[in-house]
Amino acid sequence: MQDDPKTLVSTEWLAAHLNDPDLRILDASWHMPATGRDARAEYDTAHIPGARFFDIDAISDKRSALPHMAPPVEMFISRMRAMGVGDGHQVVVYDNSDVRSAARVWWTFRLMGKTDVAVLDGGFAKWQAEGRPVEDMAPILRDRHITVQRQAGLVRDVTQVALASKLGDHQIVDARAPERFRGEAPEPRPGLRSGHIPGARNVPFGRLLNADGTMKAPEALRAEFKAAGVDLKQPVITSCGSGITAAVLALALERIGHRNHSLYDGSWTEWGSFPDLPLATGDA
Repeated sequence: MQDDPKTLVSTEWLAAHLNDPDLRILDASWHMPATGRDARAEYDTAHIPGARFFDIDAISDKRSALPHMAPPVEMFISRMRAMGVGDGHQVVVYDNSDVRSAARVWWTFRLMGKTDVAVLDGGFAKWQAEGRPVEDMAPILRDRHITVQRQAGLVRDVTQVALASKLGDHQIVDARAPERFRGEAPEPRPGLRSGHIPGARNVPFGRLLNADGTMKAPEALRAEFKAAGVDLKQPVITSCGSGITAAVLALALERIGHRNHSLYDGSWTEWGSFPDLPLATGDA
């Protein structure tokens, strides 16, 4: 794999840079409620040396009834300053999660105009499997100034997605499991309809990963999108259940050089809750 501090870095790269003064490591683990796992408690038990915990649910838009929507700029600035993450830092985000939640935080930084941020390929599981160092001590935090310039084009709301679905001028790509996409399996969140946004294509995020949780090589990623019928010449809107795994697709698109992509933040939690929005079932 080719290390790229703006998208994806290897455990070898991180180990070599672990003591860099301007490196900031974030544990962005997040788990589906049904797993019963406590990401913060797991962080407190063991994390990569120097890592801070990025709480996806806490650092989110509290004005929204939807789960963990992108935080307002002011909240992001205040939380990052307090965590000692700011201008001039290279950020590496990792997780120990089945849903590869680090990509969501990578996308959040991109939304805020910060591009010196990468996901740790293979995450905490690979780091631990290789016998690399962990600690249970929280780092000492020093306030750091951060400048933010929100990139509105990276996020889409329900009105924009409905228009894109109707006009067919974007490729909507859904990261959920095939059974959920086809409407054959119930949604994990109660009260949601089953199916997908009309015109969407299905690229389950797991298909973009190798057995060890690392991301596939760019040519293999491209093949997965094409196999699902995604026209990569068009702009892409990524979607999923609640905006977490859609970011894995966004990261993969960035890795293959597809720059014209955005993320539907409300995703199926929003779309599936509106009875008047159209839905499709079956394969794309």
